[in-house]
Amino acid sequence: MKSYRKELWFNTKERYQFVHISRDVQEAVQESGVKEGLCLVNAMHITASVFINDNESGLHQDYMDWLEKLAPYDRNGYNHNVGEDNGDAHLKRQVMGREVVVAISEGALDLGPWEAIFYGEFDGRRRKRVLIKIIGE
Repeated sequence: MKSYRKELWFNTKERYQFVHISRDVQEAVQESGVKEGLCLVNAMHITASVFINDNESGLHQDYMDWLEKLAPYDRNGYNHNVGEDNGDAHLKRQVMGREVVVAISEGALDLGPWEAIFYGEFDGRRRKRVLIKIIGE
């Protein structure tokens, strides 16, 4: 069994931002040499997310609007905001999830026809990473 590890680094320009990373993850699969296996992609920060959904800008805006209603940005409205102002980012990450696992079949990510992998940033403008871990044959 093969094992492969790669990190992606992000420093988004916006506080909240979605970054399409499917190509980066597929590139890691190719680098790994794994033809049949599993690929884990997870955010290594507690205010960022990795998720799968449609690559459609209207849907992305709907997510941002919905998340802001669930956990609005508020400098003083969260108990966590002692020395920081990112209490909302922790809650947004919890809703969107930490990681995804995708099957690898015939050397490619086995995604559905409209599925794409995204990095979700909820407390941006600083350097953060995503771990890609691939295992298989």
